[in-house]
Amino acid sequence: MTNYFERVNALIDAANALDPNLEEDNGQQISKELLYSQRMTSMLEAFDTSASEALKIAARAQHIERWRSPRSDYPEGRTGYKKWRANLGLFHAQRTAELMEEAGYDADSIDRVKYLVQKRGIKRDAESQCLEDVICLVFLQYYLDDFATKHDEAKLIDIIQKTWAKMSEQGHSAALKLNYQAAMLELIQKALS
Repeated sequence: MTNYFERVNALIDAANALDPNLEEDNGQQISKELLYSQRMTSMLEAFDTSASEALKIAARAQHIERWRSPRSDYPEGRTGYKKWRANLGLFHAQRTAELMEEAGYDADSIDRVKYLVQKRGIKRDAESQCLEDVICLVFLQYYLDDFATKHDEAKLIDIIQKTWAKMSEQGHSAALKLNYQAAMLELIQKALS
């Protein structure tokens, strides 16, 4: 790893530490997107021990400064949601590019990370697929339980099935090894049957 890598990680962490939304982790309050980036980094390290520098940056920056583009700024419904997600991907890619440039990266490295952050080429590009797998694993490990408190069983099954469809076989294998509460494991098994 380069000195640039250490610099860009510090810049990403500093940006995400400004998130005013807090989440509890191990009894401590931490900025939500900083915690998410830490979870993404840890999951990538466990999932792919040979991940490239570009992939590591993309994982850490996946939700960079997400609070600056709230879902509530877009219309309700599927069309509004899709527009928000598309604009969010562009925002994350551009913000990451700015921080990479500040850290000293060249244009080719920046372009590769922007491509990954926007999750282009899933199912065709091995690194994009790896990033998608890690995103899904982080969701299943840390955020599915919260979704379960807000949605009925039919919606949860749909979410699990859509998540599963995005993942590779390696991702499926890793997902089945995660620790779930008994009720959640039962729901996942129901969704996959």
